[in-house]
Amino acid sequence: MASDNARNVTIAMIARLAGVSVPTVSRVVNGRSDVSPQTRERVEELLNRYGYRRRSAGRRNAAALIDLVFNDLDSPWAVEIIRGVEDVALSSGVGTVVSAIHWRISSAKQWLDNMRTRTSSGVIFVTSMVNPPLQAELRRLRLPVVIIDPAGVDPQESPTIGATNWAGSLSANQYLLGLGHRRIGFIAGPPHLTCSRARLDGYRAALGAAGIPVDDSLIRAGNFYHEAGYTAGAQLLALPEPPTAIFASSDQMALGVYEAVRKRGLRVPDDISVVGFDDLPEVRWCSPPLTTVRQPLAEMGMLAARTVLRLAGGEKTEIQRLELATELVLRDSAAPPRHH
Repeated sequence: MASDNARNVTIAMIARLAGVSVPTVSRVVNGRSDVSPQTRERVEELLNRYGYRRRSAGRRNAAALIDLVFNDLDSPWAVEIIRGVEDVALSSGVGTVVSAIHWRISSAKQWLDNMRTRTSSGVIFVTSMVNPPLQAELRRLRLPVVIIDPAGVDPQESPTIGATNWAGSLSANQYLLGLGHRRIGFIAGPPHLTCSRARLDGYRAALGAAGIPVDDSLIRAGNFYHEAGYTAGAQLLALPEPPTAIFASSDQMALGVYEAVRKRGLRVPDDISVVGFDDLPEVRWCSPPLTTVRQPLAEMGMLAARTVLRLAGGEKTEIQRLELATELVLRDSAAPPRHH
């Protein structure tokens, strides 16, 4: 099979199969424009079919780059992951290429085309929808893949790295229950993400263990961003019987809740307690500093980088799913509820 011989594919072989000269294939590989569209299409189809990757001279077996792929890069959450990957990459003498595919198939295809021209050691996907065709192509290129916080899809052969989302949510809501709160609002993350569903399950488990029925009117949809937290927070505060505490599935949404509380003329935690999830660097500087579940984002990036480099070196991973511990960080945004 072609995939078994991917490492032996040469420009001369592609030229012979395409019925063109070696310099013509070289021009296609290097993105030159002086090739007819028909010839370029035929050569690129063969390059993709046989898994050809351009290699730098003298670095055929070198670990040169880690490809780090996000859906989006507009969150400090992503910065923490990058910091962890970079720490390992720099100490290993490896570069990092950071890309965002914005949930679009066309962007994923363009990333894959660009990646074929690099001497990549492996790929780290962060909460990306890694569909079966993309995974199959990466396997054909013999590129190891590690997934951080996988979406709700079967990662198949790829190791995955996450955090103890269920336990983190459970501890945060148990803390609020321990303070005396009985009506706790919950703002969820995107439902297709495994971490979002685990945080919702942790919330339900905490209430169930305390013998408190889950009130669906206190659960609101979100997307991990400030705007969603603001909107959901405003809706919860406008209820005839509003919650006395709100647990947001991300710090950014928790800060959105802060603004909804402020606009209603209320104060955190005097009138309502707020707890987040992530422990992003800025939440210790907001007013009041946010109580939150620390997710070890940089450590997740470091572990992903170490894993992909080990796989690139021919080692095997014994555990396919790794979860790093979360920790409840107590600050000043939660207090016992007021009794009217």
